[in-house]
Amino acid sequence: MPKLKTKGSCKNRFKVTKNGKVKCSKPGKGHQRAIHSGKDKRALREKIVLTGTWAKLVKKMLGV
Repeated sequence: MPKLKTKGSCKNRFKVTKNGKVKCSKPGKGHQRAIHSGKDKRALREKIVLTGTWAKLVKKMLGV
């Protein structure tokens, strides 16, 4: 069976750490940020770690 191709969109959106965890940025950073408070905008800068089923799916799409 041939190897799975890496999904290009996932390469740009997710990163696998050295220990195998999947990190991504929080949603809601695209536009209309004037309605958010400064606290909310700072909170959007943090990365989140995916766990469970989502992490498995993303790793599969990245070919890890």
